Amino acid sequence: MPEADRCESTDWVVALSYVLWPETRLSQKKIIDFFRIRNCNCKKDKCSSPLEMKKRRRRSGSLVYQKKRRRLLPFISSQDHSERLKQMGTLASALTALQMEFSNDLTYMPGMASTSANQSKFEDGGMQVLSKEDIETLEQCRAMCRRGECPPLMVVFDACEGFTVVADGLIKDMTLIAEYTGDVDYIRNREHDDCDSMMTLLLAEDPSRSLVICPDKRGNIARFINGINNHTPDGKKKQNCKCVRYSVNGECRVVLVATRDIAKGERLYYDYNGYEHEYPTQHFV
Repeated sequence: MPEADRCESTDWVVALSYVLWPETRLSQKKIIDFFRIRNCNCKKDKCSSPLEMKKRRRRSGSLVYQKKRRRLLPFISSQDHSERLKQMGTLASALTALQMEFSNDLTYMPGMASTSANQSKFEDGGMQVLSKEDIETLEQCRAMCRRGECPPLMVVFDACEGFTVVADGLIKDMTLIAEYTGDVDYIRNREHDDCDSMMTLLLAEDPSRSLVICPDKRGNIARFINGINNHTPDGKKKQNCKCVRYSVNGECRVVLVATRDIAKGERLYYDYNGYEHEYPTQHFV
């Protein structure tokens, strides 16, 4: 489960290293190299909006009216290129402070779980399948990130909560904020692990097949989104996004989705105990 919201959760050495490498000192080239951005649009014009992309997309077949269903929305990047660089700079600084590499994918390392282990058919009771339209949205967001069009988010260090994620622009309800990424491993291998950011990926009928995502060496901005306190009346009020596990082409994936409109300047929070009630949150702010 992700990073705990507690005053003592972040070592002062980590905090100091974050302060000593502020995002304002990162050049555009460093940021592009850090995130391995391809075909970077370095102009200060507007990013392609979802509406513009929809207009350019070809269609086939007749128009069929169906019952309206809530679909995932792609995030909308900040239009100003310099603002996007600043946002990515805060994430690069936070990842570097924790000695992590950026990865927007699930990674399969030697000695851990293999790609063949991550199959949604092993989920006890079955896993909800991401629709074709929502898979397209997920792939659109991934493609935008590869071009350097990131979600409008800033990683900000708080003396009490540690690293937090703040909206740097309006995020609409049902927006796909990020996919939870990191190394995939078996839960049995991590029973005594001190990483506080592990995320459940697969809960198999056979416990030996259950998997977790471990963003201790590789990960993205999802690793820094904090959780609510499940033991206080105000805890639920802070929640503005949720963590959902989906089957995507037979593979288990985890995404974070906005549950309401999130205003600029608002911190992002979700429930770490959305599936299991095993993560201690009574000490969270």
